[in-house]
Amino acid sequence: MQPDKMVRMANQIATFFQTQPSQDPASDDRAERVAAHINDFWEPRMRMQLLTHARAGGAGLSPLALDACAHVRRPAEA
Repeated sequence: MQPDKMVRMANQIATFFQTQPSQDPASDDRAERVAAHINDFWEPRMRMQLLTHARAGGAGLSPLALDACAHVRRPAEA
């Protein structure tokens, strides 16, 4: 997948969750919810590409999308 398309998709997910109220009033769980969506719906190859991009600085990722990367499951190495 092209990096700019992946960044756009991650940012769209983050934008959706940014507009939603936190499920836990005591903490902001939006990054975890973005990551849960990515973990549930992105194939391992896409998740690895996102994590690699985030480790390289995360150019273009929104702050929420970048925060979510800390909670994205790293796929098992093949």
